[in-house]
Amino acid sequence: MANNRKPAYGGQAVIEGVMFGGKNTYVTAIRRKDDSIEYFEVQKKERPFINKLKKIPFVRGCVALVEASANGTKHLNFSSDRYDVDPKDDEIELVNREKETSKLSLILGAAVIGVLSFLFGKFIFTLIPAITANFMLPIFPGRIEQNLIEGLIKLILLLGYIYFISMTPLIKKVFQYHGAEHKVINAYENGLPLTVENVQKQSRLHYRCGSSFILFTVFVGILVYMFVPYDPLWQRLVYRILLIPVVLGISFEVLQFTNKLRNIPVLKALGYPGLWLQLLTTKEPTNKQVEVSISSFQEMLKRDEQYELRKQESIV
Repeated sequence: MANNRKPAYGGQAVIEGVMFGGKNTYVTAIRRKDDSIEYFEVQKKERPFINKLKKIPFVRGCVALVEASANGTKHLNFSSDRYDVDPKDDEIELVNREKETSKLSLILGAAVIGVLSFLFGKFIFTLIPAITANFMLPIFPGRIEQNLIEGLIKLILLLGYIYFISMTPLIKKVFQYHGAEHKVINAYENGLPLTVENVQKQSRLHYRCGSSFILFTVFVGILVYMFVPYDPLWQRLVYRILLIPVVLGISFEVLQFTNKLRNIPVLKALGYPGLWLQLLTTKEPTNKQVEVSISSFQEMLKRDEQYELRKQESIV
């Protein structure tokens, strides 16, 4: 059984690797072409105001999402920068990385990821279902029917999108590392030594996964939109956009709630829909991918401990 007193560590799959976040730092480990493992670290900065916001229910979800997106982009850029770079070219790469990569790749990478996530996530997943459902007003005129149809269309779009991108070789690998990330977290929370054998025996699903969060936004959206006008269309669209932070905030609390119930019989079923979605967003990893995930997690723990010791020494 999981030890709930352990820190709630989280992570993110990147290209050919995994990122884990601790109390003081984020560490990414990636597999290089020569089979070596390379690390990348971003130390957490003290932001008292942000930390206060992250303690406020229904607000902390949006704050955590923005923070995770900003930090995740840095680690994704690192993994994409090093992807397909031959280790023998490291000297040239290191010389040029600050001059070119950080300026060009970081800007382009952040722009592409930001634009795609904004356009697809906010507009396609929010506006297209609303517009499509509106066309069905003559058949389904009621508020409940309209919200259910809109939610169903959104769910179909989400599942279809994930399914089709999972068929590409690159994304399939990322989903394998996503599975490796979950397996390591599960092994750690179950108090097992982090060996490849122990980790591979763990489930690739986890209650705190962002995939579950995405699915919860669909269900929460159906309920929230019940309380606002849905006709005419322009008014429906305006409310959908304005209520995005509300839906995200509530969905985050639902995610936290289902995680607390995951060891309670019957009630743990509340988190099953999110786990089912993870059957698409995670794949069974290879032993070598699990090795990378273990290395990332252990490196994060080591560096986190070092920062804690420095803090204690500075206080003394």
